[in-house]
Amino acid sequence: MGIIRGINRIYDLSKILEPQKALMIYGARRVGKTTLIKNFLKENPKLKSRFDTGDDITIQHLLSSCDLKTIKEYVAGYDVIAIDEAQNIPNIGTALKLMVDHIPKLKVIATGSSSFELSGQVGEPLTGRKIALNLHPISELELSKIYNKQEMKEHLKERLIYGSYPDVITAKTKKDKTQFLQEITNSYLFKDILALENIKNSKKLVDLLRLVAFQIGNEVSQTELGQQLGLDQKTVARYLDLMEKSFILYNLRGFSKNLRKEIVKKSKYYFCDIGVRNAVISNLNNIDLRNDVGALWENFIVIERLKKRHYKKIYASDFFWRTWDQKEVDLVEERGGKLFGYEIKWGDKSASPTSRSKWLESYPEAEYKIINRENYLNFIA
Repeated sequence: MGIIRGINRIYDLSKILEPQKALMIYGARRVGKTTLIKNFLKENPKLKSRFDTGDDITIQHLLSSCDLKTIKEYVAGYDVIAIDEAQNIPNIGTALKLMVDHIPKLKVIATGSSSFELSGQVGEPLTGRKIALNLHPISELELSKIYNKQEMKEHLKERLIYGSYPDVITAKTKKDKTQFLQEITNSYLFKDILALENIKNSKKLVDLLRLVAFQIGNEVSQTELGQQLGLDQKTVARYLDLMEKSFILYNLRGFSKNLRKEIVKKSKYYFCDIGVRNAVISNLNNIDLRNDVGALWENFIVIERLKKRHYKKIYASDFFWRTWDQKEVDLVEERGGKLFGYEIKWGDKSASPTSRSKWLESYPEAEYKIINRENYLNFIA
């Protein structure tokens, strides 16, 4: 497995890689994609490998040509070809298709920090010829392999402030964690969006993200956001969509089978990493000094649950549920033909009686559970 300074990442590439298929690894910048590949290559010295980056202009020209003779010369003698930041190479999908179609036994890995660009390029050319993985910031599931439950709980407040990027978790001081988060938010967060979508007004993106950051756990109105920013609703929707596809935000939609009573048109947005959220609003204060701990806790649980479902292959659709008279369930999973409702509680560990009864009245066959600081690890790790 790929190891980041003692932390085993969830994927063992030696069990996933297949000849005649391209392994695509998606994820935000700095989540450990490059480290995952390099550790795999280091752990398998018998495989003759070539590692290149899409940032290299020479590699861009060579692979974007999609000339089979040139590509055969490029891969000659290698067992594994690994291309980091592959989204920067024009026509990369066609180039990868030529590799997997015409070079027997070759194993190919490509990473991309921008899912909307890379998946768009490789989608059609690599139909039936690829294996796709998403790599998240380090999950509580991964950390549970090296820490016991007590140790996990001891680090909880720190996770709610600084998040779970590998460099944050392995940093030894709060100063180092803060510096990394500032680097991410200032240098990397919008890099792919600005480069690929030709958006020149990055200030509007930052302002939009800050507004969303203050609304964790609440329904977001794109119209209201637009009014505050001086943008039309379509532009706001486009920006939010791009931030989803760039692994910044996660969109949770409303659940309903009764349109008259339930809110469905609005969405709730969570940050894929809570440390990024706190850095965006310049608030890395201790939990005891904050008035948003409930929102942080909800964001943390929703995203860590998402990671667990993804990594454990727990197939489900997820939503929030809220009625017009403000009865709500924070997280709803629809899996195996059944509904599961979860209320996420930081302080008061008791259920909201009216929300619970309303949910079970609306969906008698559903389940209902409170996720709190006592039982959360079973839910996410």
